[in-house]
Amino acid sequence: MKFLVDNWMLILVAFASGAMLVWPAVNRGGRSGVSANGAVMLMNREKAQVVDVCEVDEFAQGHIVGARNIPLGQLEQRLPEVVKNKTVPLILVCASGARAGRAVASAKALGYDKAVVLAGGMTAWKEANLPVEKA
Repeated sequence: MKFLVDNWMLILVAFASGAMLVWPAVNRGGRSGVSANGAVMLMNREKAQVVDVCEVDEFAQGHIVGARNIPLGQLEQRLPEVVKNKTVPLILVCASGARAGRAVASAKALGYDKAVVLAGGMTAWKEANLPVEKA
């Protein structure tokens, strides 16, 4: 007990540094998302489908090669006709990842259990120097 009393500051510093090391893993656990490189692996290995939930004009300015465009407001009606196979991974994309985050909940409610967000959206995709096509 004397050791704890005499070294309380040292113990506090050790606990704080351990908490800072663990925090990124704990903080990320609440979000389902895949990095740009992880998305490429899903596309290549598991034939993941990419759905861009941006508006039509944003989609025309630049999107992932092979992505299908379904604006967020039309997702629940059009997703089942655009992506028929609910067992393949579904990568939802928007400019920053915010709209795609909302789209994941809708996709999962429709039965797309492997739906994920592209973390960072098109911004992260472009920063990773991955190919973009314009309509």
